[in-house]
Amino acid sequence: MLIDTHSHLNFNSFKDDSRKIIQKCLDNDIWMINIGVEYSTSKRALEISKNHKQGVYASVGLHPIHMASGLVKIKSDPGEAIYQEEFDYEKYKELALSEKVKAVGEIGLDYYWKPKTKGRLNLFKEKQKDLLFQQLKLAKNLNLPVIFHCRMAHKDLIDFLKNSIKPEKAVAHGFVGNAEELTEYLNFGYYIGCNGIIFKKIEGIDFEENIKRTPLERILLETDCPYLAPPNQGQRNTPLNLKYIAQRIADIKRISFEKVAETTFQNAKNLFSI
Repeated sequence: MLIDTHSHLNFNSFKDDSRKIIQKCLDNDIWMINIGVEYSTSKRALEISKNHKQGVYASVGLHPIHMASGLVKIKSDPGEAIYQEEFDYEKYKELALSEKVKAVGEIGLDYYWKPKTKGRLNLFKEKQKDLLFQQLKLAKNLNLPVIFHCRMAHKDLIDFLKNSIKPEKAVAHGFVGNAEELTEYLNFGYYIGCNGIIFKKIEGIDFEENIKRTPLERILLETDCPYLAPPNQGQRNTPLNLKYIAQRIADIKRISFEKVAETTFQNAKNLFSI
């Protein structure tokens, strides 16, 4: 068994064939958690999960790039519109109360798209932190784990967690950071999400060393589909490619594919109470 702990079959990229892909995944012993990034995709993730008794779950949250700040313009991904909204605690709470919702996320900080002037940048960062605080409060009140998104902001996120609400259970989704940042998340007791980005070359990031440093008992498998397809696996990623992530981790750690699959599946069950 494998479980894709971060998929987006609730996105427009899968509007025509999500049912077919999900069934193929289940037939191949691949479970999944579809992740919301704003209200509509969070609601869609929940609706999809309700069509399946087992193996398909949801997470709800407002991604920082979908925050209505009025301070920055964000270029949308092909086929995916960037809807920006104010966070409505009660609306998200209503979704999160479902037994099919296993986490709050993906939420966090993202400084990739940002204002150019110092004053607007500082305000932009404070707005993201306020949004994060509200959603961490939701997770705490509902006793749900958190799926953290963090891009170009690990220091700020780590400092924020040390001085604000720090959830007991969380995963650093698609971790792209250095050894020191990795250690901070591990010291928090968090899991580390590994997806297709581990096949890429990014200056200053040693994915192989990060995987070696992370105990297998703290790793979760992800695809982040439709993005980050492993090499030579097509442009649109799906949970069916999760096996390539598992095999890469097995190769780096010099253990069997079966050991990676078994342990990461149990890790997901432990974190998300599946």
